[in-house]
Amino acid sequence: MKRRSGWAHRALALSVVLGLGATGAGCATADTANDRISPEVPLWYHRPANLMSVLVKRTVTAAGRTTGEDWERGRTEIDARHGRIFLGTADHGFYALRAGDGSTIWRFETLGVVQCEPLYDPELDIVYFGSHDGALYAVRAFDGSLVWRFFSGAEISRRPVKYGDNLYFANGADQLFAVDRRTGKKKWQAHRTSALGMEIAGYSGPAAAFGKVYLAYSDGHVVAYDARDGTERWTPVDLSAEAEQSSPSGEAPRYLDVDTTPVPDEIPGSGNVVYVASYAGGVFALDAESGARVWSNDQARGVTDLVLFSEPAHAPHPNGPDRDGPTVPARKLLLASSGTTGLWGLEPGTGKMVWRNDVPEGGVTAPVQIDGALLVGTTRYGLFLLSPRNGRVIDGFNMTTGFAQTPSAFGHRAYAMTNAGTLFGLQIEPPSLGPTAPGNGQNWP
Repeated sequence: MKRRSGWAHRALALSVVLGLGATGAGCATADTANDRISPEVPLWYHRPANLMSVLVKRTVTAAGRTTGEDWERGRTEIDARHGRIFLGTADHGFYALRAGDGSTIWRFETLGVVQCEPLYDPELDIVYFGSHDGALYAVRAFDGSLVWRFFSGAEISRRPVKYGDNLYFANGADQLFAVDRRTGKKKWQAHRTSALGMEIAGYSGPAAAFGKVYLAYSDGHVVAYDARDGTERWTPVDLSAEAEQSSPSGEAPRYLDVDTTPVPDEIPGSGNVVYVASYAGGVFALDAESGARVWSNDQARGVTDLVLFSEPAHAPHPNGPDRDGPTVPARKLLLASSGTTGLWGLEPGTGKMVWRNDVPEGGVTAPVQIDGALLVGTTRYGLFLLSPRNGRVIDGFNMTTGFAQTPSAFGHRAYAMTNAGTLFGLQIEPPSLGPTAPGNGQNWP
């Protein structure tokens, strides 16, 4: 079913009322002809709305069985080869659905809310996920039968990571576990004393790269562990001290936790790094081997998610105005989501702002890359396509219940579930490229 063009008019009207938009050094307030012929233009061109079509809509969450807050978090996992999607809900269930129409293949019942992004293992055809009941589950993707269950003692809401034959996952008690992915047998465990008080975004998930596992903690420290045996590979980096020193008021910040999952990367000239964000101290790039600070941006505060956008070098579109121009170079962009300072596009090599977009009240999810664009959920309004070049809105899909769940994408297809438990499958239609196609200059609704 096609989304009606009335959504575009509603989005435009709301953008005028709220007056929100992108800001950044050297960023124009509206598109120009030069925007359409510049070799810096990404694979996705800036175009009017009507690019998002609804293919799947169904209520998944059983409202009478929900407990806790009125939202759905986590993220849908896509198994494109078999046409399946996996997701957990607030009704204590974990579901396998058909990607084509959203119909149920099976449902697995847990003892708690399931707000964890799952991980599908195609080699074993097993899907791993955590629950607020404190357990990490491994179930067969074919029929939902239990393979093993590992009880950790505290809620698990961050995605587990597969690295070699091990799974690494963290829980709400600042514990990190390494288990055998086939048997669930524990290999090693690490722990830090949890910070006093309340954390903003729960806690970090682990990242595995360069032979290490990286994890951030509620007390403001970031630690690297040997992936084989869990020994610490660097002295824990205290970002809470950085936050206190950079506080604009001179007072100790209220929240010192580091809740963003570290993001590994390689910076030309600087080597391997991991990006992390302190809620009060900003975004940091740390040397992956030593933990030494490579750069920091203390203006990007309140960040709860980090995502690395990357786009390969590509020839100009054959139907575009620059079809005879030079190859568009590869590019990367570090995206930082904050409910207080906005959605940031940062230069990965330096941490400098490329653009910043003020966001609607309530904040945004982590962005997901789709066809060279960014798909972002807002907790009170809807889903939006953004240009990675300047952060401007390309198109929007408004739902009154909003999206706290991060979208997922494969090819032209995207999935996300509203806070009311309704799953949407969307088809993203790349616009035709032509020299007369106007930009929209549209803001958030």
